[in-house]
Amino acid sequence: MLSEALVTVAAAGGTAVVQAAGTDAWTGLRERVARWFGRGDEARERAELERLDRTAGVLAAADSGSGPRSGPGSGDAARVRDRQEGAWQSRFESLLEDLPAEEREPVAEELRALVKEFETPVEAGAGAGGQVSGKVFRGPTAFQAGDNNQQENRFGGQ
Repeated sequence: MLSEALVTVAAAGGTAVVQAAGTDAWTGLRERVARWFGRGDEARERAELERLDRTAGVLAAADSGSGPRSGPGSGDAARVRDRQEGAWQSRFESLLEDLPAEEREPVAEELRALVKEFETPVEAGAGAGGQVSGKVFRGPTAFQAGDNNQQENRFGGQ
């Protein structure tokens, strides 16, 4: 079983794959992810490149409306993106789980660096306004962004 930190980095990897598909960052991320999975095995790297290309094709079809109820604003396109993120998260988790314990953290650090390199840059000054981009939350989540945040919770008839 993976630690929460390793599951988190695997989730970030899945999100990075889906967000980069169809963008200018895709080629670089695609090659780096395939190399990360290949771990020096050229045949496995080629197989990962093919798998990444299939993912990009599925996402492009969902976003363009090629499916019966797809399109950029459709719930089906969002579901396809969620499924692809989950599938890639599972793949990242599986590789990390299969590694000897002493190799997990260094390999996870490689994945962290890869994800960080391809993160969507926040526009200059956007951090002060609390703008958040590229995050996926599954399940109950509390999230705050920005400077000098204040939170007020009221329950019942108050």
